[in-house]
Amino acid sequence: METMMKGEDSEEVEIDLEDSSDPDEYDNGDEPQTLWRAPPAMEEEENIHTSALVEISDTKPLINVRDPRGINDCLKVTFEDVIAEPVTVRSGDRVWIWSHALFEVSRVWIYRIVTVLLAIPVSIISGLLFAIFSCFHIWMVSPCIQCLSVGTRWLQSLWSIVLGIIVLPFCKSAGKCCAGFSVHLAKE
Repeated sequence: METMMKGEDSEEVEIDLEDSSDPDEYDNGDEPQTLWRAPPAMEEEENIHTSALVEISDTKPLINVRDPRGINDCLKVTFEDVIAEPVTVRSGDRVWIWSHALFEVSRVWIYRIVTVLLAIPVSIISGLLFAIFSCFHIWMVSPCIQCLSVGTRWLQSLWSIVLGIIVLPFCKSAGKCCAGFSVHLAKE
């Protein structure tokens, strides 16, 4: 039996999918567990500042997933990847623990300091270079390739005819000649 109840203060929907043949299940006074709670309604004031254009923007940074394509998977380095002691040669436990802690702290904080110093200038230079290369490609390379393609359409047709008349029959006959050969390997 399915039961749906809506509370007055919060939008809560309860769906009971249990068998109705067991009426003594909730005799201890406990209410059934809420299986699904509807999200609170979004106020119009909250939607004023968020539009569909902002949600799909290319300039909105990814905060949680900063390497979605796995470009820098090779940089996933841990302490154990750099320093590893075999069973036969070991330092003291405290030395190992402190070395591990200092490695992690220095790796994280030096990276953060260097990124504070270099991230913004490198981002600006990279954006400038990609903008220049994109503009050059869009306005120079692509039109030149299209002009060459239009101007050499006759050459493309001629080349396909030459391939079809001369090269294709030669390759087919060479393939049929070579198909008659067989190689048998035997151990002696």
